[in-house]
Amino acid sequence: MEPAAGPLSGVTVVALEQAVSAPICTRTLGDLGARVIKVENPEGGDFTRSFDDVVNGLAAHFVWVNRGKESVTLDLKTPAGTAVLHRLLDSADVLVSNLTPGSTARLGLSPGDLAVSHPDLIAVEIDGYGPGGPLSHKRAYDLLVQAESGACATTGSPGAPAKPGPPMADVSTGLYAALSIVALLYGRERHGGSGPASVAVSLFDTMTELMGYSLNYTRHTGVDQQPRGMGSPAVAPYGAYATADGQTVVLGTTNDREWQRLARELLDRPDLADDKRFARNADRVEHRDLLDTEIAAWCARHDLTHIQDGADSAGIGNSRFNTPSDVIAHPHLVARDRWREIDTPNGPVPALLPPPVISGYAPPMGAVPALGQHTDTVLAGLGIDADEIASLRAAGVL
Repeated sequence: MEPAAGPLSGVTVVALEQAVSAPICTRTLGDLGARVIKVENPEGGDFTRSFDDVVNGLAAHFVWVNRGKESVTLDLKTPAGTAVLHRLLDSADVLVSNLTPGSTARLGLSPGDLAVSHPDLIAVEIDGYGPGGPLSHKRAYDLLVQAESGACATTGSPGAPAKPGPPMADVSTGLYAALSIVALLYGRERHGGSGPASVAVSLFDTMTELMGYSLNYTRHTGVDQQPRGMGSPAVAPYGAYATADGQTVVLGTTNDREWQRLARELLDRPDLADDKRFARNADRVEHRDLLDTEIAAWCARHDLTHIQDGADSAGIGNSRFNTPSDVIAHPHLVARDRWREIDTPNGPVPALLPPPVISGYAPPMGAVPALGQHTDTVLAGLGIDADEIASLRAAGVL
Protein backbone atom coordinates (compact mmCIF):
# COMPACT_ATOMS: atom_id res chain seq x y z
CA MET A 1 0.00 0.00 0.00
CA GLU A 2 1.36 3.40 -1.01
CA PRO A 3 1.94 5.83 1.86
CA ALA A 4 -0.65 8.59 2.13
CA ALA A 5 0.30 11.89 0.54
CA GLY A 6 1.10 14.65 2.99
CA PRO A 7 -1.36 17.47 3.62
CA LEU A 8 0.98 19.84 1.76
CA SER A 9 1.78 17.47 -1.10
CA GLY A 10 2.05 19.47 -4.32
CA VAL A 11 3.21 22.65 -2.58
CA THR A 12 6.67 23.91 -3.58
CA VAL A 13 8.64 26.05 -1.17
CA VAL A 14 11.79 27.95 -2.11
CA ALA A 15 13.98 28.83 0.86
CA LEU A 16 16.63 31.55 1.14
CA GLU A 17 17.60 30.58 4.64
CA GLN A 18 20.33 30.33 7.23
CA ALA A 19 20.64 29.12 10.81
CA VAL A 20 17.43 27.92 12.53
CA SER A 21 14.35 30.16 12.25
CA ALA A 22 13.61 29.82 8.52
CA PRO A 23 15.03 26.26 8.26
CA ILE A 24 12.72 24.99 11.05
CA CYS A 25 9.82 26.67 9.25
CA THR A 26 10.58 24.99 5.93
CA ARG A 27 11.45 21.64 7.53
CA THR A 28 8.05 21.72 9.21
CA LEU A 29 6.41 22.31 5.85
CA GLY A 30 8.47 19.47 4.40
CA ASP A 31 7.40 17.18 7.24
CA LEU A 32 3.83 17.87 6.10
CA GLY A 33 4.60 16.87 2.53
CA ALA A 34 5.78 20.06 0.82
CA ARG A 35 8.72 20.07 -1.57
CA VAL A 36 11.44 22.35 -0.17
CA ILE A 37 14.18 23.73 -2.41
CA LYS A 38 16.95 25.29 -0.32
CA VAL A 39 18.96 27.88 -2.24
CA GLU A 40 22.51 28.22 -0.88
CA ASN A 41 25.61 30.22 -1.65
CA PRO A 42 28.08 28.09 -3.66
CA GLU A 43 30.87 29.10 -1.25
CA GLY A 44 29.97 27.16 1.88
CA GLY A 45 26.19 27.34 1.81
CA ASP A 46 24.16 27.76 4.99
CA PHE A 47 26.73 28.83 7.60
CA THR A 48 25.46 26.25 10.10
CA ARG A 49 26.96 23.58 7.83
CA SER A 50 30.33 24.46 9.36
CA PHE A 51 29.31 24.98 13.01
CA ASP A 52 30.81 21.61 13.97
CA ASP A 53 31.31 18.12 12.53
CA VAL A 54 29.93 15.89 15.27
CA VAL A 55 27.26 14.05 13.21
CA ASN A 56 29.41 11.78 11.05
CA GLY A 57 31.34 14.85 9.92
CA LEU A 58 28.24 17.04 9.60
CA ALA A 59 27.00 19.83 11.88
CA ALA A 60 24.40 19.02 14.54
CA HIS A 61 22.39 22.20 13.87
CA PHE A 62 22.28 21.60 10.12
CA VAL A 63 21.25 17.95 10.37
CA TRP A 64 18.47 18.87 12.82
CA VAL A 65 16.58 21.38 10.64
CA ASN A 66 17.43 20.50 7.04
CA ARG A 67 16.33 16.95 6.37
CA GLY A 68 14.16 16.28 3.34
CA LYS A 69 15.27 19.36 1.39
CA GLU A 70 16.82 19.76 -2.04
CA SER A 71 19.98 21.89 -2.05
CA VAL A 72 20.60 24.17 -5.02
CA THR A 73 23.63 26.46 -5.14
CA LEU A 74 23.22 29.90 -6.73
CA ASP A 75 25.37 32.99 -6.45
CA LEU A 76 22.64 35.58 -5.98
CA LYS A 77 25.16 38.42 -6.30
CA THR A 78 25.25 37.70 -10.03
CA PRO A 79 22.50 38.63 -12.50
CA ALA A 80 22.52 35.08 -13.86
CA GLY A 81 22.03 33.68 -10.37
CA THR A 82 19.06 35.92 -9.61
CA ALA A 83 17.60 35.11 -13.02
CA VAL A 84 17.66 31.39 -12.18
CA LEU A 85 16.11 32.14 -8.78
CA HIS A 86 13.22 33.96 -10.44
CA ARG A 87 12.69 30.98 -12.74
CA LEU A 88 12.46 28.82 -9.63
CA LEU A 89 9.89 31.19 -8.15
CA ASP A 90 7.79 31.04 -11.32
CA SER A 91 6.73 27.51 -10.35
CA ALA A 92 6.83 27.91 -6.57
CA ASP A 93 3.97 28.48 -4.15
CA VAL A 94 5.95 29.90 -1.24
CA LEU A 95 9.18 31.83 -0.69
CA VAL A 96 10.67 31.79 2.82
CA SER A 97 13.67 33.95 3.68
CA ASN A 98 15.61 35.09 6.74
CA LEU A 99 18.46 37.04 5.18
CA THR A 100 20.12 40.11 6.69
CA PRO A 101 18.00 43.30 6.77
CA GLY A 102 17.50 44.77 3.30
CA SER A 103 18.74 41.71 1.39
CA THR A 104 15.42 40.71 -0.17
CA ALA A 105 14.82 44.25 -1.43
CA ARG A 106 18.29 44.30 -3.02
CA LEU A 107 17.45 41.03 -4.77
CA GLY A 108 14.20 42.41 -6.14
CA LEU A 109 12.18 40.23 -3.76
CA SER A 110 10.35 42.87 -1.74
CA PRO A 111 6.55 42.37 -1.43
CA GLY A 112 6.01 45.08 -4.05
CA ASP A 113 8.50 43.49 -6.45
CA LEU A 114 7.03 40.02 -6.02
CA ALA A 115 3.47 41.27 -6.53
CA VAL A 116 4.56 42.18 -10.05
CA SER A 117 7.06 39.43 -10.89
CA HIS A 118 5.35 36.49 -9.16
CA PRO A 119 1.73 37.50 -8.60
CA ASP A 120 0.55 34.31 -6.90
CA LEU A 121 3.52 33.73 -4.60
CA ILE A 122 3.21 33.64 -0.82
CA ALA A 123 6.32 35.42 0.46
CA VAL A 124 7.35 35.05 4.09
CA GLU A 125 10.21 37.08 5.50
CA ILE A 126 11.65 36.32 8.93
CA ASP A 127 13.79 39.03 10.47
CA GLY A 128 15.07 40.16 13.83
CA TYR A 129 13.05 43.18 14.90
CA GLY A 130 10.49 44.01 12.21
CA PRO A 131 10.48 47.20 10.12
CA GLY A 132 9.86 50.72 11.36
CA GLY A 133 11.70 50.74 14.67
CA PRO A 134 15.07 51.87 16.00
CA LEU A 135 16.40 48.29 16.04
CA SER A 136 15.16 47.31 12.57
CA HIS A 137 18.61 47.56 11.01
CA LYS A 138 20.32 45.26 13.51
CA ARG A 139 21.40 41.69 13.04
CA ALA A 140 19.49 39.41 15.36
CA TYR A 141 20.48 36.02 16.70
CA ASP A 142 18.56 33.92 19.19
CA LEU A 143 20.58 34.99 22.24
CA LEU A 144 20.50 38.67 21.27
CA VAL A 145 16.73 38.69 20.89
CA GLN A 146 16.16 36.68 24.06
CA ALA A 147 18.20 39.28 25.94
CA GLU A 148 16.45 42.23 24.26
CA SER A 149 12.97 40.81 24.92
CA GLY A 150 13.55 40.19 28.62
CA ALA A 151 13.50 36.40 28.36
CA CYS A 152 17.00 36.03 29.81
CA ALA A 153 15.98 38.14 32.82
CA THR A 154 13.26 35.60 33.66
CA THR A 155 15.57 32.59 33.29
CA GLY A 156 18.34 31.41 35.61
CA SER A 157 18.44 32.64 39.19
CA PRO A 158 18.54 36.04 40.91
CA GLY A 159 21.73 37.82 39.90
CA ALA A 160 22.57 35.09 37.39
CA PRO A 161 20.36 35.48 34.30
CA ALA A 162 20.58 32.82 31.62
CA LYS A 163 19.54 32.09 28.07
CA PRO A 164 17.05 29.21 27.86
CA GLY A 165 18.92 26.25 26.39
CA PRO A 166 16.83 25.58 23.26
CA PRO A 167 16.77 28.43 20.69
CA MET A 168 13.30 29.59 21.70
CA ALA A 169 13.26 32.76 19.58
CA ASP A 170 14.37 30.95 16.42
CA VAL A 171 12.12 27.93 16.76
CA SER A 172 8.99 29.77 17.86
CA THR A 173 9.38 32.34 15.08
CA GLY A 174 9.83 29.57 12.52
CA LEU A 175 6.68 27.84 13.73
CA TYR A 176 4.66 31.10 13.60
CA ALA A 177 5.90 31.51 10.03
CA ALA A 178 4.88 27.96 9.11
CA LEU A 179 1.46 28.49 10.69
CA SER A 180 0.99 31.66 8.65
CA ILE A 181 1.86 29.82 5.44
CA VAL A 182 -0.54 26.97 6.17
CA ALA A 183 -3.28 29.50 7.00
CA LEU A 184 -2.77 31.34 3.69
CA LEU A 185 -2.70 28.12 1.69
CA TYR A 186 -5.86 26.97 3.43
CA GLY A 187 -7.55 30.31 2.79
CA ARG A 188 -6.81 30.04 -0.91
CA GLU A 189 -8.09 26.48 -1.04
CA ARG A 190 -11.20 27.27 1.00
CA HIS A 191 -12.15 30.58 -0.55
CA GLY A 192 -10.69 30.19 -4.04
CA GLY A 193 -8.52 33.28 -3.86
CA SER A 194 -5.16 33.98 -5.44
CA GLY A 195 -2.81 36.90 -5.82
CA PRO A 196 0.28 37.90 -3.89
CA ALA A 197 0.46 37.52 -0.16
CA SER A 198 3.28 38.58 2.14
CA VAL A 199 3.98 37.74 5.77
CA ALA A 200 6.58 39.29 8.04
CA VAL A 201 7.48 37.58 11.32
CA SER A 202 10.18 38.95 13.61
CA LEU A 203 12.07 37.16 16.37
CA PHE A 204 11.52 40.13 18.69
CA ASP A 205 7.74 40.16 18.21
CA THR A 206 7.66 36.41 18.79
CA MET A 207 9.67 36.59 22.00
CA THR A 208 7.65 39.48 23.41
CA GLU A 209 4.55 37.35 22.73
CA LEU A 210 6.09 34.45 24.65
CA MET A 211 6.85 36.90 27.46
CA GLY A 212 3.13 37.63 27.78
CA TYR A 213 2.72 36.51 31.40
CA SER A 214 5.80 38.36 32.60
CA LEU A 215 4.92 41.56 30.75
CA ASN A 216 1.34 41.51 32.05
CA TYR A 217 2.51 40.92 35.60
CA THR A 218 5.08 43.70 35.54
CA ARG A 219 2.83 46.21 33.76
CA HIS A 220 0.15 45.81 36.42
CA THR A 221 2.34 45.48 39.50
CA GLY A 222 5.46 47.47 38.67
CA VAL A 223 7.50 44.45 39.85
CA ASP A 224 10.12 42.64 37.77
CA GLN A 225 9.78 39.06 38.98
CA GLN A 226 13.05 37.36 39.77
CA PRO A 227 13.94 34.13 37.95
CA ARG A 228 13.50 30.98 40.01
CA GLY A 229 15.93 28.53 38.43
CA MET A 230 14.02 25.25 38.19
CA GLY A 231 10.91 26.88 39.65
CA SER A 232 8.31 29.44 38.62
CA PRO A 233 7.71 32.92 40.04
CA ALA A 234 3.97 32.43 39.49
CA VAL A 235 3.28 29.13 41.28
CA ALA A 236 4.36 27.33 44.46
CA PRO A 237 5.33 24.69 45.26
CA TYR A 238 6.83 24.09 41.84
CA GLY A 239 10.46 23.03 41.59
CA ALA A 240 13.27 20.52 41.69
CA TYR A 241 14.38 18.57 44.75
CA ALA A 242 17.29 16.19 45.38
CA THR A 243 16.34 12.61 46.29
CA ALA A 244 17.96 10.08 48.61
CA ASP A 245 19.39 8.09 45.68
CA GLY A 246 21.18 11.03 44.06
CA GLN A 247 18.48 11.84 41.51
CA THR A 248 16.44 15.01 41.12
CA VAL A 249 12.65 14.97 41.13
CA VAL A 250 10.56 17.83 39.80
CA LEU A 251 7.22 18.35 41.54
CA GLY A 252 4.54 20.80 40.50
CA THR A 253 1.18 22.06 41.70
CA THR A 254 -1.01 24.42 39.70
CA ASN A 255 -3.96 24.99 42.04
CA ASP A 256 -5.04 24.84 45.68
CA ARG A 257 -6.59 21.37 45.38
CA GLU A 258 -3.33 19.91 44.14
CA TRP A 259 -1.48 21.56 47.00
CA GLN A 260 -3.85 19.92 49.47
CA ARG A 261 -3.23 16.50 47.93
CA LEU A 262 0.55 17.04 47.90
CA ALA A 263 0.60 18.04 51.56
CA ARG A 264 -1.86 15.44 52.90
CA GLU A 265 -1.32 12.42 50.65
CA LEU A 266 2.28 12.68 49.47
CA LEU A 267 4.06 14.42 52.34
CA ASP A 268 1.63 13.19 55.03
CA ARG A 269 1.70 16.68 56.49
CA PRO A 270 -1.85 17.79 57.38
CA ASP A 271 -0.29 20.56 59.44
CA LEU A 272 1.05 22.14 56.24
CA ALA A 273 -2.27 21.63 54.48
CA ASP A 274 -4.07 23.47 57.30
CA ASP A 275 -1.51 26.25 57.68
CA LYS A 276 -3.13 29.57 56.67
CA ARG A 277 0.21 30.78 55.30
CA PHE A 278 -0.17 28.24 52.50
CA ALA A 279 -3.93 28.42 51.89
CA ARG A 280 -3.86 30.05 48.46
CA ASN A 281 -1.30 30.06 45.68
CA ALA A 282 -0.45 33.72 46.33
CA ASP A 283 0.21 32.81 49.96
CA ARG A 284 2.42 29.90 48.99
CA VAL A 285 4.39 32.06 46.57
CA GLU A 286 4.96 34.55 49.41
CA HIS A 287 6.20 31.78 51.70
CA ARG A 288 7.91 29.73 48.99
CA ASP A 289 11.18 29.32 50.89
CA LEU A 290 9.44 27.72 53.89
CA LEU A 291 7.61 25.25 51.66
CA ASP A 292 10.70 24.40 49.62
CA THR A 293 12.63 23.65 52.80
CA GLU A 294 9.96 21.21 53.99
CA ILE A 295 9.56 19.49 50.63
CA ALA A 296 13.33 19.28 50.06
CA ALA A 297 13.80 17.62 53.45
CA TRP A 298 11.10 15.05 52.70
CA CYS A 299 12.50 14.27 49.21
CA ALA A 300 16.00 13.87 50.63
CA ARG A 301 14.73 10.96 52.75
CA HIS A 302 13.17 9.04 49.83
CA ASP A 303 14.28 7.48 46.55
CA LEU A 304 13.09 8.88 43.22
CA THR A 305 10.85 5.88 42.47
CA HIS A 306 9.10 6.12 45.84
CA ILE A 307 8.46 9.84 45.33
CA GLN A 308 7.17 9.48 41.80
CA ASP A 309 4.93 6.52 42.63
CA GLY A 310 3.46 8.46 45.53
CA ALA A 311 3.00 11.58 43.45
CA ASP A 312 1.27 9.63 40.69
CA SER A 313 -1.09 8.05 43.24
CA ALA A 314 -1.91 11.47 44.68
CA GLY A 315 -2.43 13.03 41.26
CA ILE A 316 0.56 15.34 41.56
CA GLY A 317 2.54 16.32 38.47
CA ASN A 318 6.10 15.05 38.60
CA SER A 319 9.09 14.24 36.42
CA ARG A 320 12.72 13.23 36.56
CA PHE A 321 15.42 15.78 35.81
CA ASN A 322 17.22 14.39 32.76
CA THR A 323 20.34 15.28 30.82
CA PRO A 324 20.45 15.06 27.01
CA SER A 325 22.26 11.72 27.41
CA ASP A 326 19.31 10.45 29.43
CA VAL A 327 16.80 11.62 26.83
CA ILE A 328 18.56 9.91 23.92
CA ALA A 329 17.78 6.56 25.56
CA HIS A 330 14.50 7.68 27.12
CA PRO A 331 12.18 4.68 27.50
CA HIS A 332 9.14 6.78 26.57
CA LEU A 333 10.66 7.60 23.17
CA VAL A 334 11.65 3.97 22.66
CA ALA A 335 8.25 2.57 23.66
CA ARG A 336 6.47 4.95 21.29
CA ASP A 337 8.91 4.26 18.42
CA ARG A 338 9.81 7.94 18.00
CA TRP A 339 13.25 7.43 16.41
CA ARG A 340 13.82 6.97 12.70
CA GLU A 341 16.93 6.66 10.53
CA ILE A 342 17.58 9.35 7.93
CA ASP A 343 20.19 9.47 5.20
CA THR A 344 22.97 12.03 5.05
CA PRO A 345 25.91 12.50 2.67
CA ASN A 346 28.01 10.68 5.27
CA GLY A 347 25.70 7.78 6.06
CA PRO A 348 22.52 7.19 8.05
CA VAL A 349 21.88 8.87 11.41
CA PRO A 350 18.98 8.71 13.90
CA ALA A 351 16.41 11.51 14.01
CA LEU A 352 13.22 12.10 15.94
CA LEU A 353 9.87 12.11 14.19
CA PRO A 354 8.18 15.54 14.05
CA PRO A 355 5.78 16.22 16.92
CA PRO A 356 2.42 16.08 15.03
CA VAL A 357 1.08 12.53 14.78
CA ILE A 358 -1.36 12.56 11.85
CA SER A 359 -3.52 9.48 11.45
CA GLY A 360 -2.73 7.56 8.26
CA TYR A 361 0.29 9.70 7.40
CA ALA A 362 3.95 8.88 7.87
CA PRO A 363 6.29 11.90 7.63
CA PRO A 364 8.79 11.46 4.78
CA MET A 365 11.94 11.85 6.95
CA GLY A 366 13.99 12.63 3.85
CA ALA A 367 17.75 12.85 3.57
CA VAL A 368 19.96 15.73 4.67
CA PRO A 369 21.33 17.21 1.43
CA ALA A 370 24.94 17.80 0.50
CA LEU A 371 25.70 21.34 -0.63
CA GLY A 372 24.38 21.75 -4.17
CA GLN A 373 23.40 18.08 -4.42
CA HIS A 374 20.22 18.82 -6.39
CA THR A 375 21.38 21.78 -8.47
CA ASP A 376 21.50 19.98 -11.80
CA THR A 377 18.23 18.08 -11.43
CA VAL A 378 16.28 21.12 -10.19
CA LEU A 379 17.61 23.35 -12.97
CA ALA A 380 16.89 20.66 -15.54
CA GLY A 381 13.34 20.62 -14.26
CA LEU A 382 13.14 24.32 -15.10
CA GLY A 383 14.07 23.54 -18.71
CA ILE A 384 17.71 24.61 -18.40
CA ASP A 385 19.74 22.25 -20.56
CA ALA A 386 23.07 20.63 -19.75
CA ASP A 387 25.10 23.10 -21.82
CA GLU A 388 23.60 26.11 -20.02
CA ILE A 389 24.12 24.43 -16.63
CA ALA A 390 27.77 23.81 -17.55
CA SER A 391 28.14 27.43 -18.63
CA LEU A 392 26.60 28.70 -15.37
CA ARG A 393 28.92 26.46 -13.38
CA ALA A 394 31.96 27.62 -15.32
CA ALA A 395 30.99 31.23 -14.58
CA GLY A 396 30.78 30.50 -10.85
CA VAL A 397 27.00 31.03 -10.69
CA LEU A 398 26.45 27.47 -9.47
